[in-house]
Amino acid sequence: MLGDILNSNARYLAQQLANLGIAHHYQTVVGDNPLRIQRAVAIACDRARLLIVTGGLGPTPDDLTMATLADFFDVPLVERPEAVADLEAKFARRGYALEPSSRRQALLPAAADILPNPVGTAPGVIWQPRAGLTVMTFPGVPKEMKAMWQTTAIGYLQANGWANGVIYSHSLKFWGIGEQRLAQQVAPLLAAANPTVAPYAGEHDVILRISAKADSIAEAKTLIAPVAEKIRAISGLYFYGQDDDTLAGVVGQLLSQRSQTLSVAESCTGGGLGQMITAVAGSSSYFWGGVISYDNRIKQHLLGVDEQVLMTEGAVSESVARAMAVGVRSSLGTDWGLSITGIAGPGGGSETKPVGLVYIGIASAAGIQVERCEFGADRDRDSIRQCSALTALNLLRLSLLKSKVTGR
Repeated sequence: MLGDILNSNARYLAQQLANLGIAHHYQTVVGDNPLRIQRAVAIACDRARLLIVTGGLGPTPDDLTMATLADFFDVPLVERPEAVADLEAKFARRGYALEPSSRRQALLPAAADILPNPVGTAPGVIWQPRAGLTVMTFPGVPKEMKAMWQTTAIGYLQANGWANGVIYSHSLKFWGIGEQRLAQQVAPLLAAANPTVAPYAGEHDVILRISAKADSIAEAKTLIAPVAEKIRAISGLYFYGQDDDTLAGVVGQLLSQRSQTLSVAESCTGGGLGQMITAVAGSSSYFWGGVISYDNRIKQHLLGVDEQVLMTEGAVSESVARAMAVGVRSSLGTDWGLSITGIAGPGGGSETKPVGLVYIGIASAAGIQVERCEFGADRDRDSIRQCSALTALNLLRLSLLKSKVTGR
């Protein structure tokens, strides 16, 4: 509740429920407080038939889930001999005797079925405390929860009629267009019932998620395919990839297809662009290296930027971005040279050159292109640097696509 721990369990369970075709409408996070837990359970019981609870099954005083659920449904906790035996065996394998505090984990609601824990000590339960309501409890430790889900929960849900086909999602990714504008362009598709189309705006790009419910993944993909094709046709070059694609990965594929090479010259991004490129497996086949020219002397001596240009126009200028791209391409002998120079802030800006001003240069055999970008002084330093590197990759993507079309 303090934000120190990422709730990865919720994401995992949401994906697993989608794989089973189980509609998933609500998630609630509540602290270790019996009254608040009971209030959350009361709300859940009024709106759901399946309640999945993670966390609070261990031996410490703040592990309140079983006792709180039993109290809420007015059912006694009963020590289960089979749970005690399992705990004793696990502790014995570790060379310890079962202590009273750990034995508490064998106290489970009467009439609940035990959900075994093959990895840890705390068992869960599968329980129907009321007509039409199923409760499943898991430890909060992700490794234990996942093992219990895979070994017992999936089979139970399938055997008891919960699984109903699959809910499969396919994501399309876009750069250079805002969420609202893209949504307007594909507005008729947003009203569809199956598959559904939903826009999501990230910090930098926009994603359209297409989700279909069907009897199988293959059938869901068949439903999704024509919708995805329409969206790609409408969005044109704003579309850059799908699902796990990244701009760096897409650029790498284009370079590999053309058997071309790339080098980069960075100032304000300080190596961030090179990091994105080399994060892609196999990038050594097309990426030859880069120069982090943070100081003007490096721009001069390694990239050949004219000292007079630096003095008169400044390091953050069109001329310097052009010279950096040409210089790194020439020095490293690559087909493409990509440069970035800008003001990432929070200081260093002026009225004529505000924080967030970035110049991106692209040099190839076909010529030189420089783009002036203003990412806004309202962004923080990290955001400006990341957006600069991603925008540079997207501009290179567009240049590669153009050169492929023209044959240049």
